[in-house]
Amino acid sequence: MKTELCQFCLRSGILCSKCRRKVESGKVSQLDIEIGRFLLSLEGEYPSLQDVFFHKSIESGDVLAIFVGRGDIPRILSYGGKIIKALEQKTGKIVRVLEYQSDERKFLEDLFAPMDILTINHIWLPDGTTETRVILKGKKKNTKYIEALKNIAKKAKGLVLRIEFTT
Repeated sequence: MKTELCQFCLRSGILCSKCRRKVESGKVSQLDIEIGRFLLSLEGEYPSLQDVFFHKSIESGDVLAIFVGRGDIPRILSYGGKIIKALEQKTGKIVRVLEYQSDERKFLEDLFAPMDILTINHIWLPDGTTETRVILKGKKKNTKYIEALKNIAKKAKGLVLRIEFTT
């Protein structure tokens, strides 16, 4: 598995000066290190993880979002979802796998999957800020879960979301 940190630092738990600077600058968090080490420990059991680039993770409420490289989502979801189930057992959170540096639409589709997005609009408010309105198909879901997803969108992409449901 590839990460922002070098393999030696992840395996040993002792950070070299280059990796320590990444942690001190905030590019890599303690959560990123923990998730990276756990995914690295699963590499022997799930060889497809060797090709995955793990960028970062964001936690909000009961949801953990992990960001992987372009095209790596199918690799991490392979093996019948066992990698994700192992992550969920370790963290006790619902895990969402998202593509790092994807466009806004792809990011939102991955974030809200398996819910269907009917439309995405931008709302310009009088104070000069913008909100992104996402209309999802179906009945209203768990409010705490939706709030956690909105918070992840804010932390990851700076998006302020307004979520609506329609049947």
